[in-house]
Amino acid sequence: MKKEGILYKRLPNGRAECDLCARRCKIGEGQKGFCGIRQNINGSIYLIAYGNLAALNIDPIEKKPRFHVKPGASMLSVGTVGCNFNCLYCQNWDISRERNIGSKEIMPDYLVELGIQYAVDGITYTYNEPTIFMEYAMDVARISKKRGMFNTFVTNGYMTPEAVDAAAGLIDAMTVDFKGNANDKFAQKYIAIPSEEPIFESLKELKKKKIFVEITDLVVPKFGDSIDDARKLARWIYDNMGPDVPLHFLRFHPDYKMLDIPMTPVKTLEKHYAVAKEAGINYVYLGNVPGHKYENTYCPECGELLIKRFIFDIIEYRITDEGKCPKCGAKINIERKPSRSFKTPNEEGIV
Repeated sequence: MKKEGILYKRLPNGRAECDLCARRCKIGEGQKGFCGIRQNINGSIYLIAYGNLAALNIDPIEKKPRFHVKPGASMLSVGTVGCNFNCLYCQNWDISRERNIGSKEIMPDYLVELGIQYAVDGITYTYNEPTIFMEYAMDVARISKKRGMFNTFVTNGYMTPEAVDAAAGLIDAMTVDFKGNANDKFAQKYIAIPSEEPIFESLKELKKKKIFVEITDLVVPKFGDSIDDARKLARWIYDNMGPDVPLHFLRFHPDYKMLDIPMTPVKTLEKHYAVAKEAGINYVYLGNVPGHKYENTYCPECGELLIKRFIFDIIEYRITDEGKCPKCGAKINIERKPSRSFKTPNEEGIV
């Protein structure tokens, strides 16, 4: 199914400019944008993969990764084909580089009913870049919010200010993924974008619109693992977003066209963690390192263990109902109470 786009401009000679993603593709009649699912039809931009989902799963919210919004929530995760990036190490390359849209359609009302049937807490638009199927995500969000669900993006952040404005009020939280430190040379060679500056501008806009943000940075060995870049990124986050924005450094694993690159050494990730803490970021995490102590949430004031995790599971949850550290009383930047009860150790430390 196709649906007319919400953000585009008509141009002379039947061309049109798509204004959702920062590429702002200028598309000729009958042609598609870089993402492969936005097409110029008679001078108008259409999402031609409306409801054509390539991926549909139920995931824990921690998988996104999102640690500070509804810990323990169950999310209906959806994505289409296509993407506005071309990461040479994409872990979802089988759908992000796919251009065969498929014929099976799941309309927004039916998707929400699936969510109700499986008792999920919310819907996450993920796997590929959700900005490129914004019209579908917004329609689902409108219906799902009326049914008590919340909605989140896992995004590369390469969107326009207009797209952020359109998402405000419908999308409650976003995980914004940097794909190998904040470095334009890396982005040009390994992601196929000219600059990461639009991502930083999106983050500022998300803050203005009060959309809850967590940030990830994939640490790619040899090519995207600069400590100096990590330090610059952490300082930018501290200066522009504040110290309480969670920052996750993710371990790279070989995929797609970079199968010869090894996994990120844990010591490299730990160095990234250290520079982010030195920059003043209160909540820093390491991802894809099961059992590491930096999967956990600690009080930024006294260091008390607040949430103990193993991969995507919450083992212990110690934050009070008032959202505070049980030891020192510091306010913790966890959005909303958990969606279910957790086992909490008693005074003897026994669960």
